[in-house]
Amino acid sequence: MIVTTTPSIEGQSVEAYLGIVSGEAVMGANMFKDIFAGIRDIVGGRSGAYEEELRRAKEIAVQEMQDNASRMGANAVLSVDLDYETIGANGSMLMVSASGTAVRLA
Repeated sequence: MIVTTTPSIEGQSVEAYLGIVSGEAVMGANMFKDIFAGIRDIVGGRSGAYEEELRRAKEIAVQEMQDNASRMGANAVLSVDLDYETIGANGSMLMVSASGTAVRLA
């Protein structure tokens, strides 16, 4: 399945617009990752643990969006948008959402 942030694909025509699709992933940040990320913030550098969680959450959200599009009969998702938010009482959870337009290319 083609997944793109652009509203069209060069050389391809859209046969049918099937609707908006989305996928979400909510990941809990574990206490040990928080502690090590805090230390990393103090001494400088990147937080590998959080970067990996972000990558994993994005992959889950995009895959869920693709699965929803596939169930609609789509073979592509156009105009994909990724959003990242922290949620929970103290921002201890990360939410990634992916949304786009499911289409069937000719």
